[in-house]
Amino acid sequence: MIEEDLRHYLQQSRDAVLRALDGVSEYDARRPVMPSGTNLLGLVKHLVGVEAGYLIECVGRPAPALPWNEDGSVWESADMWAKPEESRDYVVGLYREVWRLSDASLAELPLDAPAFVEWWPAERQHTTLGHLLARVLAETAQHAGHADIVRETIDGRGGRDHDDVGDARWWTDYVAKIQAAADTFR
Repeated sequence: MIEEDLRHYLQQSRDAVLRALDGVSEYDARRPVMPSGTNLLGLVKHLVGVEAGYLIECVGRPAPALPWNEDGSVWESADMWAKPEESRDYVVGLYREVWRLSDASLAELPLDAPAFVEWWPAERQHTTLGHLLARVLAETAQHAGHADIVRETIDGRGGRDHDDVGDARWWTDYVAKIQAAADTFR
């Protein structure tokens, strides 16, 4: 049961990350929106590497070759933005392929299956698939939240339940209340 729940929430977070790309231009999917350079397509690209590493490679299964890992540029944050030759379809397709392979690992291996993380400190390198699944789930959910904020910054579109909470007038009034509360500390 717990394994099903973990996989359900991982997929829910994956879907949320990709939903943030819906309807945005190629430019808006790629442009740095935050001072750190955070951008929608970069979040997807980063999660490709997270899942491929932790849920596939670290449990001894073959993963797709990732150019940014192959050339070492991942250590210079090349996994956080898409190069012009890396199309949205390529990055999203790679993410979906990694999902398929990660899901196969999760279906075929128990959560207590041994895992080895080469890039971690020696005293922590030996772990389990379950530990890595929890880590990937947390990171994917965190980046899904980032994607919602980046998307809202781009065009004002809130998260998936934004319209269920209230209409435009409700949101204007709500934000005004928050601003008024903050203004008391000016």
